[in-house]
This record gives sequence, structure tokens and C-alpha cells, in this order.
Amino acid sequence: VPKLLYYWRSHAGSTAQDIGAKSYAIEAARGAVADHLRRHGFRHFKITSTRAFETIFKISYEILGDPKISIVIPNKDHTQDLRRCIDSIFEKTTYENVEVVVVENGSLTPEIFRYYEELKQKPYADCVKVVSYQRAEGEAFNFSRVVNFGVSQTSGDFLVLLNNDVEIITVNWLEELLMYAQRQDVGAVGGKLYFPDRTIQHAGVILGLGAHRTAGHAHYGMSRQNLGYMGRLCYAQDMSAVTGACLMVAKAKFEEVGGFDPSFAVSLNDVDFCLKLREKNYLNVFTPFCEAYHYESASRGDDLTGENARRYNEESAHFRKRYKEVLQKGDPYYNPNFTLDKSDFSLRME
Repeated sequence: VPKLLYYWRSHAGSTAQDIGAKSYAIEAARGAVADHLRRHGFRHFKITSTRAFETIFKISYEILGDPKISIVIPNKDHTQDLRRCIDSIFEKTTYENVEVVVVENGSLTPEIFRYYEELKQKPYADCVKVVSYQRAEGEAFNFSRVVNFGVSQTSGDFLVLLNNDVEIITVNWLEELLMYAQRQDVGAVGGKLYFPDRTIQHAGVILGLGAHRTAGHAHYGMSRQNLGYMGRLCYAQDMSAVTGACLMVAKAKFEEVGGFDPSFAVSLNDVDFCLKLREKNYLNVFTPFCEAYHYESASRGDDLTGENARRYNEESAHFRKRYKEVLQKGDPYYNPNFTLDKSDFSLRME
């Protein structure tokens, strides 16, 4: 609610001070959530309290069937990153109906090709394939085209777009993503990503956030143990967009919106993709129960200097032009009283 309409009286013995003062309120809240889910056709689910607050709940939905999940990993060189990524997938993942598609994109080092051969000897070799994206003569690097090609080589019902510099933490990460991605009303689903120092790299995307006024990551740089604003780091929620570094979507929905737009060659293609899903009335979901480390920009460097900065400025201008009206209205999942200069949900002071 953008405007303050109501102030809650707080006194000793009030639930505003301590929910334990009226323990029946916890079960009443749980029952209200369950009733809501049943009204919307859900029959098999589990509701549990989170570490943030006893009435902030985690809802676990039943996985429907055993759909195949295709994990698409674009890669150029960076053997150590890719090895860590794939090792973490097969050491941690509990979901079994999986294929991994590595999209080779112009690698030069002999080491990476030796690793591709090594993959053929792994116990999970039947679940991994390496496909090569061939650039046209003179074609510059275009991440969106690489992703789209990789998706065209998959056989799964659901896709996971995964950067090669991601390391999986949560053993049931695919189930946590799939329980939302399988819903008819949901488009993209993204997880909670950390830098190696255990601070937050991604917890959903806020439109208009940051110096370029395009999009930025919520709660960026906060501790892994931080509960977030009003506990938002502890429960699944709708967001305008999620990062493509770890994103699940039904393959049919990916194709419905035309995949990634090559006019965003490197940056903002994931946000653009999510907004195309929103235009089709799909919800995009962030869940903190899928966790991974993201060694961000290890594969392509940062966007702050030289040619990268020039390219990022151009893509930012393109994004602002395409989504001018959306940005003017503001992110529907972010209160307009919050600043767009920082990602910590602090108040806008101007």
C-alpha cells in the first residue's frame, strides 16, 4: 500500500509486541492460508513457519508427476568454474529426471576441451551433453543467442538457465523451483544467490533500482543470515523479475515469449525476458529456499570499465526506452516510498 492508512495500537499482551501472547493467532493464520489455497484449487501442500516469524510461512506444493528438467549452462573456457558448477549439481541434486546441456561458445584453452572429454567418463555421463554454438563470421558475443540455441537443444519440459559460475548449495533446489514453475500462472522462478563471502548477490529484481534506473537486486550485499525487510529474505514472493543466473521456466512458456531477446546482447536480457512473461500475465517468483553461490562476472568480467561500460550504457538506454511506461509507474512489488538508490528498502528522502 503506497500510503499509510492505518496505525496499529501496541500494548503489553498485544500480538503487535509478541505473537506468543495470543498463540491461537498462529494457528488461525495457518488456517487462513490453507483455506485460501484450497479455494484456489490446491489440495496437497504443507505449511510451515519460517525463521523470520511464526506467521511468515513456507508453503511446500506437491510436485506433479516427474517432468524432465533441462539445465542449460553457457560456457566459454573457465574450466574451474564449470567443473565446480557441474560437480555441485550431481553431488547435491536430489531430483533425478535431469539433463545438463553445456553450450560451448568459442573456447580457446585446451584445458576445457579435455574437461569435456572427461565428462564422458563420469557416472552421470548419460545426463550431460556438450553442444557448440557457432557464431556467424564477424558476429560479436551475444549471450541471448547462446541461451536460445542451448534451449533448442534440450528435451525437457522445464528449463533451468544456470551460469557456469554458480555452485549449488541446496540439495532440493530443483524441487523448490519446480513447485512454483509447474503452476499455470507462474512464469520464471529464481533462487537466492550469494557471493563467496556469504553476502547476498540476488534475492529478486526491483525495477528502476540503481544508478542506471533500469533494475537492481533486492537486499544486495546483506548477510546470508539477515531476515530482510519484513522477513522478505525468508519466504517465496512475487517479483517483477529474477536473475537469469539461476532461473527455471516451463519450456513452453520460454518459447511462448520468444526466449531471450538478442537486442540485449549481454545485460538485462533476463529482466526483459521476465517482463515479457509479465505481459502474458504470468507471475515471476523469487524463492529463498533454492540457494547457491554465484561467483558473479567471473566468466565475462564486470560492466564498469571500457567497452563493457559502453555496451552496458547502450543496453540500459535500450531497456529504459522499451519499458518507459513500466518504469514510470514503478515496480508493483516495491513501495514508492522506498529509495531507488539503495537495495536495502530504506526510505526515499527526496
